[in-house]
Amino acid sequence: MSEKPWDGRFAEKTDCRVEKFTSSIDIDRRLYAYDIEGSIAHCRMLGSAGIITPEEAATLIQGLGTIKREIERGQFEFDDGLEDIHMHIEARLLQVAGKVAQKLHTARSRNDQVALDVRMYLKAQTHAVIKGLVGLEKVIVALARKHLGLVMPGYTHLQRAQPVLLSHHLMAYYEMFTRDVERFRECLKRIDVMPLGTAALAGTTYPIDREQTAELLGFAKVSTNSIDSVADRDFIIEFLGAAAICMMHFSRLGEELILWSSSEFAFVDLPDAFATGSSIMPQKKNPDVPELVRGKTGRVVGDLVAMLTIMKSLPLAYDRDMQEDKQPMMDAVDTLQACIEVVTGMLPCLKFNSDTMRAAASKGFLNATDLADYLVMKGVPFREAHGSVGQAVSYALDHGKELQELTLEELKKISGVIDEDIFDLLTVETMIDRRKSAGGTATANVKAAIDAAEEGFARREE
Repeated sequence: MSEKPWDGRFAEKTDCRVEKFTSSIDIDRRLYAYDIEGSIAHCRMLGSAGIITPEEAATLIQGLGTIKREIERGQFEFDDGLEDIHMHIEARLLQVAGKVAQKLHTARSRNDQVALDVRMYLKAQTHAVIKGLVGLEKVIVALARKHLGLVMPGYTHLQRAQPVLLSHHLMAYYEMFTRDVERFRECLKRIDVMPLGTAALAGTTYPIDREQTAELLGFAKVSTNSIDSVADRDFIIEFLGAAAICMMHFSRLGEELILWSSSEFAFVDLPDAFATGSSIMPQKKNPDVPELVRGKTGRVVGDLVAMLTIMKSLPLAYDRDMQEDKQPMMDAVDTLQACIEVVTGMLPCLKFNSDTMRAAASKGFLNATDLADYLVMKGVPFREAHGSVGQAVSYALDHGKELQELTLEELKKISGVIDEDIFDLLTVETMIDRRKSAGGTATANVKAAIDAAEEGFARREE
């Protein structure tokens, strides 16, 4: 069993079962680069403040660099007895740099140290998530422009409702992921706070310069309350909340691709490279990628619930329960980034079956609302018009026709104000392009939305 930094207080060695139970090294070893970067900044600050000599700071920084290279080359030995990445690095530094390594922990605690590492990790990962989502948005917008003329049925209650442009439907996902980007950017404001120097919970007696440490590490601000600094995991919960919402959007997209690629819909063909087959049924082409995206949403929602449950009822300041914060955080990061990557790769390869989609948009009385609106323009009160069109639909069903297939004489039996001009209004193109209200599916609206999105991308890249 390895020596512990607290061995002076205890008469017995830690039971090996306790060492295994309390160890987090299998998870937090991923934080090594942030731990070392934070320690180097801490050393520089200690040297500048005169708490350690410049020579001691240089020796510690050199030793930390050596350890980082060892880890990256796979030459570093990990031991459950040392619990976490912080103790591993400190123990190895003693071997590499000698007794001066014992000064590394001056003016800090593992409590503020781990809070720093987690914030640095999540800050970097949040930037990566935002970059990935913007890339996905670009793919969606490009897909919308490519298929600007394609029509499809829009749905409510999974029943055909009114015809819309496929591009309009795709741009709805652009809006969703835009909100996700905004949420993650807001998260960054709460993540980008430097906690180091608050020590265990009460601050330190040493004349440290926390602003200098924050500047060295690229943090926007310094935490203002030492107790909250080590007890706070709101920033993780906020990230997980944003991640859960984002995954919900991925799940909805995945569900639609599953439905659309089925024989019953046949709106889209998934690329072979993003589908799998059956071990027993040779004809099968399964939408495994969208299904797994849909399934993995549950993991990220679970990560959010786990983190909320970990933190609920915890007294201030630090409690060992908080060691469990990293697994849900890292799982959500990994899962979300994997979904962003695979969906971004899959979407450009989709093949839409325009004839099937158009046929679906032309059947099922999707022009009923337009017929009602026509009656209203002729002076019929909307509720009366609604009832009359309902009768027309019932009549058409009985005679195996669509509304546009009824004769003028048949339509006049429903309402005498109907004239020849009705038939021009019941075509799919007319129904779509007449919906010019802001945010509507009219081609001009959708093209303007695509233009605006592309202009936004260009401005951000300038």
